[in-house]
Amino acid sequence: MSDLEAPLRPKRKKIWVDYFVQFRWIIVIFVVLPISFTIYFLTYLGDVKSDRKSFKQRQKEHDENVKKVVNRLKQRNPSKDGLVCTARKPYIAVGMRNVDYKRARHFEVDLSEFRNVLDIDKERMIARVEPLVNMGQISRVTVPMNLSLAVVAELDDLTVGGLINGYGIEGSSHLYGLFSDTVVAYEIILADGRLVRATKDNEYSDLFYAIPWSQGTLGLLVAAEIKLIPVKEYMRVTYKPVIGNLQELAQGYVDSLAPRDGDQDNPEKVPDFIETMIYSPTEAVCMTGRYASKEEAKKKGNVINSVGWWFKPWFYQHAQTALKKGEFVEYIPTREYYHRHTRCLYWEGKLILPFADQWWFRWTLGWLMPPKVSLLKATQGEAIRNYYHEMHVIQDMLVPLYKVGDALEWVHREMEVYPIWLCPHRLFKLPVKTMVYPEPGFEHHHRQGDTEYAQMYTDVGVYYAPGPVLRGEEFDGSEAVRRMESWLIENHGFQPQYAVSELNEKNFWRMFDASLYEHCRRKYGAVGTFMSVYYKCKKGRKTEKEVQEAEQAHLETPYAEAD
Repeated sequence: MSDLEAPLRPKRKKIWVDYFVQFRWIIVIFVVLPISFTIYFLTYLGDVKSDRKSFKQRQKEHDENVKKVVNRLKQRNPSKDGLVCTARKPYIAVGMRNVDYKRARHFEVDLSEFRNVLDIDKERMIARVEPLVNMGQISRVTVPMNLSLAVVAELDDLTVGGLINGYGIEGSSHLYGLFSDTVVAYEIILADGRLVRATKDNEYSDLFYAIPWSQGTLGLLVAAEIKLIPVKEYMRVTYKPVIGNLQELAQGYVDSLAPRDGDQDNPEKVPDFIETMIYSPTEAVCMTGRYASKEEAKKKGNVINSVGWWFKPWFYQHAQTALKKGEFVEYIPTREYYHRHTRCLYWEGKLILPFADQWWFRWTLGWLMPPKVSLLKATQGEAIRNYYHEMHVIQDMLVPLYKVGDALEWVHREMEVYPIWLCPHRLFKLPVKTMVYPEPGFEHHHRQGDTEYAQMYTDVGVYYAPGPVLRGEEFDGSEAVRRMESWLIENHGFQPQYAVSELNEKNFWRMFDASLYEHCRRKYGAVGTFMSVYYKCKKGRKTEKEVQEAEQAHLETPYAEAD
């Protein structure tokens, strides 16, 4: 058996949950989609209403809402009330991890009003927004101005707060880093009710660097100032097929974003956008994008493809056609390109609605897509959720660029999931060591894609049912995730915390660095007020006793040692 061959597995006996999942599309079509569409429409109307308000009115409402949060925090009795949590229902979050920590006794703070774009400063090239502003909302405001956030995560529903406190990436991250790297200031309410503004060079600089990946466990984010960039009306997208083994596919991907001469900062050699989709162990399509003007896009002979229309083929399937017809180029309206994966949720839509990619469904009901992830989660019980944890993979592996081929081989051998999404991002060398950091000494190796100030990483996105599950064979999802996490730790990789994790506390802090985070937890009074990030990510139910014991342990001892 070759290294890439998956082991033979025994057949798995079907249970009632299998049949429920198989026919879940009935609930999705008749319940989830109509409600999703209604919520999207009402949210859009709310956004339009907000946009029509003056800056002074939005700022006044923001200040009033901040006062409400401060007053609410001051009402808390630490000896009687539980740890502070937001009042959002557990299923609202787009992430896949359990949020059972809210089942323990907790003190709720309502942040639901913080969903306004406060200001677009064209001179400073800064957008000041509240944490519940989502990507669809911000791009709808900025793109008509020929402006955009430097990193616009693909799915419309992803919020600024979630992308800052958790994880956010886009095809432009090979230039600008992760979403949190584009933030220039955070407005945070600390445990004692103080409102502070943290930047990289003020008195709260340690807090500024500690917030990303902290999952809201250092304070309550109420606003952020985020970098804007100038953009054009269209994206010129080149689809290039790559054929070969997984290492050769990985090298084709690396070559699409990283000049072999090391000239990584040359805009003539490095595209504005990069992504690659691996469709099988031997086939991939690399996509590169460059901003283009309306005049260029409409020149005779150029193809314009408005991928945002509901009846259009799903983007990942459209890109796959390059494997048959060869390399081709087209122009996509910029905002539609940003959200190209929203309608089909990458390719998860195929599992949710197996026939939703067919022309007849797209033309008749495609306008109802996508279903809201929160509603999908709300309509599944405990048994269904556990089933998906075992029979489904939604994970991202953040690995150094030079290890992408090894990561692809590992995924094929252990999970056998296709398609796989590849998206590069810079991991910057910062003045302090944050939770996620480059390999020590990376700058001395001069590897393809790296610079003196940043190591190039890649998100290996693994989202779908594994091959063994599709074939009806036994598959242990929890054990597969445990092996994946071990592989990441051994290869200086990271696992975004939105996903279901099997890490114990010791291994969690082997993957992430705790020093700055724990320093800020203690300095700014978060211990005893906000749950620690590990415990918030930990899989399973959290009782009040468990929460109290965990927080007491943090009060009495330093963070878990790495060894």
